Amino acid sequence: MVQKEEFARYLCKMKTCPFYIVFGFFVCLSPAFFAQSNYKLNKAGALAMREKNYEEAVHHFRKLYNRDSTNSNVTYAFAEACRLNMETEQALHLYQKVLNKNTKKYPLGVYWTAQLYKQLMQYKEAGKWFTKFSKMKLKKDLPDYKKKAKQEIEVCELAAIWMKNPLPIQIERLDTSINTRFSEYAAFSTNDAFYFSSLRSSKRPQENEVPLSKIYVLEKNNKRKPKPYALDTTVNASYLHNANACIDESGKRLVFSRCKNTNASEYACTLYQSDFVNNKWQSAIKLGDSINVKGYSSTHPSFAVLNKQPVLFFSSNRPGGAGGMDIWYAEYTADGTFSNPKNAGKNVNTNENEITPTLNDLENTLYFSSTAHKNFGAFDVFKSVFKNGEFAEVNNAGYPINSGYNDVYFTLNKENSRAWFSSNRKGANAENKTSCCNDIFTYEIEKEKELLKIDSVLIQKEKLKLLVPLTLYFHNDEPEPRTELIVTEKSYPETYLAYQELFPLYQRSFSAGYKNEEKIKAQEKMESFFRDSLEAGFDNLEKFSELLMPVLKSGQRVRITLKGYCSPLASTGYNQKLAKRRISSLRNYFDRTRNGYFKQYTVAEIGKLPQLEFVEEDIGELPNSKASDDFKDKRNSVYSPFAASERKIQIIAVSFGD
Repeated sequence: MVQKEEFARYLCKMKTCPFYIVFGFFVCLSPAFFAQSNYKLNKAGALAMREKNYEEAVHHFRKLYNRDSTNSNVTYAFAEACRLNMETEQALHLYQKVLNKNTKKYPLGVYWTAQLYKQLMQYKEAGKWFTKFSKMKLKKDLPDYKKKAKQEIEVCELAAIWMKNPLPIQIERLDTSINTRFSEYAAFSTNDAFYFSSLRSSKRPQENEVPLSKIYVLEKNNKRKPKPYALDTTVNASYLHNANACIDESGKRLVFSRCKNTNASEYACTLYQSDFVNNKWQSAIKLGDSINVKGYSSTHPSFAVLNKQPVLFFSSNRPGGAGGMDIWYAEYTADGTFSNPKNAGKNVNTNENEITPTLNDLENTLYFSSTAHKNFGAFDVFKSVFKNGEFAEVNNAGYPINSGYNDVYFTLNKENSRAWFSSNRKGANAENKTSCCNDIFTYEIEKEKELLKIDSVLIQKEKLKLLVPLTLYFHNDEPEPRTELIVTEKSYPETYLAYQELFPLYQRSFSAGYKNEEKIKAQEKMESFFRDSLEAGFDNLEKFSELLMPVLKSGQRVRITLKGYCSPLASTGYNQKLAKRRISSLRNYFDRTRNGYFKQYTVAEIGKLPQLEFVEEDIGELPNSKASDDFKDKRNSVYSPFAASERKIQIIAVSFGD
């Protein structure tokens, strides 16, 4: 320790030790101080993560990161905390910084990068990262993540299509008399009042003080109380969170949740009931054991009529469900007794979380939110019709009801003319940061307008567009090397498979001359090109041809525009012929694949254009090449990722109709 202190004094004398202002004085802090301080910050950050206090974790890891932004472990921990704290763009930046250095050490960083792009509603980019993760060879087996990633690839395609076909509604955020910089949620309307829950406080909270949620009411046409006010302590207990209220058809029975924190982000909730007697809500009583199972959470109540029978819907993680929070419902009688709850079934409930149920009585349709099913990013609103004694297949409620963020607490008025929901999407009020808090949003339902139906052919066409530009890569001077031909007999799969076999040569040649970490980094770059560019391109081509079949079968005319590129190793004239040979190999693919299915559509009747037409754009070298044009320097002119990425052809456009 003495030696460390002496060394620290020496650094100060040499002015190589950083200076900091402490109580107005310049002081020099020793490396030993930083080591101890960093340890404390790391320990505090890890503890905050365990307690799911993600805001606190971000605070500690940000300090660590500011001291040493080159430490990948610190950067990754900071990224994790930001992601869980809904600081999406910051988390994405940090994950990518880590992955640029070492992908193999942090494989889940690839998965979370995909999820963050999805949350930002950048679905094409998200799909690329999910594809990359699904193909990674992992040291640790992550089957659940791999399975989810493969499902998410299709979900991203659908989400992009849904966004292009929005519902005919106008979403509005309620004004500041309802929405504050804290969270507002669980809104519903009766004939004479509007109810909601909020974390607002009449006083400024002390540091580290957690505000308690209360149930508020805004009475309609009440000039004495023109603003929302909190229900009194017969409902809003002063020592617990009170939220998620609902009122039955009689207007005399209120059921709501009382919750306490199990950690900084999660709650254990119990359902309570208050009766309206003598124009006043009476002291709340906990519902019985059939609803509140000891040791488990029951919350998000909603009264409804299902098959002419009054029921109470709620969400719970009680035993007997599919996993996580499930949707349940129980019949009830006028005297307040409840039957044993029934699970809403396998079509609705998954091994993830299903919450905030409500039933549209007029259409017998259950609305709820879930992180599973086919969603836009986080919790989405879904709907399922009750028929033949069960809830049927689940459908996404659509865009713009759903966003990449949390969309929850969907409710309708009795007339089925207006809906409300809560969301932390961009545009919501936030106390400290983007997307921290829920606001209440609303829209008017226009009954005369039916929801747009997207037919299967339209879906295929939109998926084809999402694959464009589709890029295919070639080994140097392939196909038909050292010739002046402009066509080839080879089909693209032949050149692709031959190229794949050259991976060891490319990896060995490009990493030659490097040592230790630099060598590993060079090898990973080449591995990434073969997996994420070469292989992904061929997979997309196969997918493209599969999607193209039903579109052509439906009678649609399709025009595919192609463009070829070359690295600058040969002359421009030679490269133009080489690019034509490469395009020829792709034309051969469409003639031969799937037992020659497409050939029938490329032949035109006299006086007519073919149903499937290929158009070639100008071809040649890239205008701003990063590859070497020195053939003697094969490492950079042939085997580098820059050179490999320039030897390509692309489907740059796909269009339909005349």
